[in-house]
Amino acid sequence: MAPSPPPYELPQNFPAALLRGFLGKCPRCGEGRLFRKWIKPVDACPHCAQDWSVQQADDFPAYIGIFVVGHLLAPVVIAMIGTYDMSPILTLAIILPVAVAMLLAMLQPVKGGVIAFLWWFGIGSFVQERREEDSDK
Repeated sequence: MAPSPPPYELPQNFPAALLRGFLGKCPRCGEGRLFRKWIKPVDACPHCAQDWSVQQADDFPAYIGIFVVGHLLAPVVIAMIGTYDMSPILTLAIILPVAVAMLLAMLQPVKGGVIAFLWWFGIGSFVQERREEDSDK
């Protein structure tokens, strides 16, 4: 007798799992919330019971955020100083709050994506799971 399918649907592929994580949803089922606070994951998904307390994203989401924000704002800083001849102090006064706001806005989605990445590839304490292919195809 074949085991019954779970009451949730695993993602079809890595981009689907990653999108679920970016949106703050459980990468495994897509139903439950991934975060209980701003960047604090829930201990377990209320829908599929996946244990998220074992995730080890650590500082990697912050590194990704700094990398992306830095690369997005570097041309802006160069244009502000080079093209528009703004003073470095005025440029800093404008860019610093923008950079902090951008980093804070992207930190939770990036952390969700990193957790989805860890889960999808079975890194750390996660068990790698894949959707079973239909046998009639």
